[in-house]
Amino acid sequence: MDNETKLKIEEKIIDMLKTVYDPEIPVNVYDLGLIYKIDLQENGELTIDMTLTAPNCPAADFIMEDVRQKVESVEGVPAATENQVFETEWDNDIMTEEAKLELGFL
Repeated sequence: MDNETKLKIEEKIIDMLKTVYDPEIPVNVYDLGLIYKIDLQENGELTIDMTLTAPNCPAADFIMEDVRQKVESVEGVPAATENQVFETEWDNDIMTEEAKLELGFL
């Protein structure tokens, strides 16, 4: 896969991540800053490192499955692996400006 193709697929992955929401927060997981790493390999296999707003999030399974299904629906991504990480701990400082505005932090 060339760099241009890889960039287009990564953009589509981000677009799909922006459709995944924590049911308790009206902001998508990407803008919340929950996605720490998107690693797209040459063969299309994808690894995502992500966290949750809290380690004991009751919607964790739902969110993780939603992420997996949506990124695997992107053409050029045959399989996705998600790693749930808690290092570095999530903090509202890593949200996008749009997310902070939506949640009243600005």
